[in-house]
Amino acid sequence: MLLLDVATASADVGAVSSRLAKTTRIADVLTLAAAGGDATTIATTVAWLSGELPQRQIGVGWAALRSLPSPATDPTLTVPGVHATFDAVKAVAGKGSTARRAELLGGLFGAATAAEQAFLRRLLGGELRQGALLGVMADAVAKAALLPAADVRRAAMLSGDLAAVAAAVLTEGAEALGRFRLQVGTPVGPMLAQTATGVDAALEKLGGTAILEAKLDGARVQIHRDGDRVTVYTRSLDDVTDRLPEVVAAARALPAHAVIADGEAIALRPDGRPDRFQVTASRFGRRGARGADQPLSVFFFDLLHLDGTDLLDLPATERLARLDALVPETQRVDRTVTADPDEAASFLDRTLAAGHEGVMAKAPSSPYEAGRRGAGWLKVKPVHTLDLVVLAVEWGSGRRSGTLSNIHLGALDPDTGGFVMLGKTFKGMTDEMLAWQTERFLGLADGPTDGAVVRVRPEQVVEIAFDGVQASTRYPGGMALRFARVLRYRDDKNPAEADTVDTVRAFHDR
Repeated sequence: MLLLDVATASADVGAVSSRLAKTTRIADVLTLAAAGGDATTIATTVAWLSGELPQRQIGVGWAALRSLPSPATDPTLTVPGVHATFDAVKAVAGKGSTARRAELLGGLFGAATAAEQAFLRRLLGGELRQGALLGVMADAVAKAALLPAADVRRAAMLSGDLAAVAAAVLTEGAEALGRFRLQVGTPVGPMLAQTATGVDAALEKLGGTAILEAKLDGARVQIHRDGDRVTVYTRSLDDVTDRLPEVVAAARALPAHAVIADGEAIALRPDGRPDRFQVTASRFGRRGARGADQPLSVFFFDLLHLDGTDLLDLPATERLARLDALVPETQRVDRTVTADPDEAASFLDRTLAAGHEGVMAKAPSSPYEAGRRGAGWLKVKPVHTLDLVVLAVEWGSGRRSGTLSNIHLGALDPDTGGFVMLGKTFKGMTDEMLAWQTERFLGLADGPTDGAVVRVRPEQVVEIAFDGVQASTRYPGGMALRFARVLRYRDDKNPAEADTVDTVRAFHDR
């Protein structure tokens, strides 16, 4: 299969806004990839059209892509051949590695047509966003394989690898789906929450009765135990086992053999109140960090698997009953079940008084929707906040001269995979934050950095507090945030987990 087939499909998908049209076009190119019967070609095509490299990082930055050779006239590059070249680039190390990497890239781009060069440049530069999000890709795989989309999505969520699922079902058929199931030791995408404007709204949206849980300002962890072997993953599925010995010890102390649990690791002060989030985050950022440096506590709030039985599809009340029988009360997130708005408000007040950031409201009947922002979970915070993505940043003036200051904020558009700008802010930034973000955004620069505005790759998530949403003709979404200010940068979240423009519109309509 030629690289040009993928490049052309990518351009076609980016040119249409209809989800159905995107799905159909991707399914067509996957059918072409499957015709060759090569699982690697299929998996690579899925990864590329999702804007990812199977190799993840290959050591190629923006600077390496600025000067390209003249494009080839005829298409000769194949998907397996380009994939192999990326493998070779990734493997380059040691003295002379920069020159060797440039040589490999020069040969690749010199053999690429203009359309292929454009595709490769965007892919390697991290800017291949044509609206092929996980949901669209999963639907396209299902369409090409003639399988129910729900079955493919579930396999992808449980395995954490849609490319592998696509390769399996397009070469082996429906029976391959049976291989993709919940496995102790293999992380799954965490269930995510939508936003509610208050506990009253949460109760109403969940049908009148809700499980309310304290929303801790810690770091989410997914804990796997198989006998004495324990692995701990972040919400982005990075293995941090060696950094969190307290979590490992807590998991080993549970009276069970096989467990997959959802929890929160958090640094507490001597009085039991939560410490600053940065204190917790520092333990995740240091390899070999010791518990004595800053001890962490772990609090469990959901159970996905217990001793050979998957619990994902059970109602939340049943999962929590099993959690309560397994985990000591001192290591469980504080919770209550209520249909009374006054009791819900009182629980929120007590939670805030304890120093936590809000509450989670969960439908008693809700299953655990791995990897999805399910309607059965709602987060309620007293201050309106959104997790947005930085689209650009402006050089500061006056006291902030020489630093990147004013950030441009975007919400995720779930239909296109792009981001809708909602405004700018420079409020809430400390001197330390200004220094950090200057270095960070220069590293994400997607073009010249000597103008007033520096465009950046949409990779950095930032938590923004705001007082409201107002109509605005200045921005393409027709809305702007009022009194937006930075709370913190969220390195534990990726852009696909940002709040959507629909969430912002709900604030606006209210």
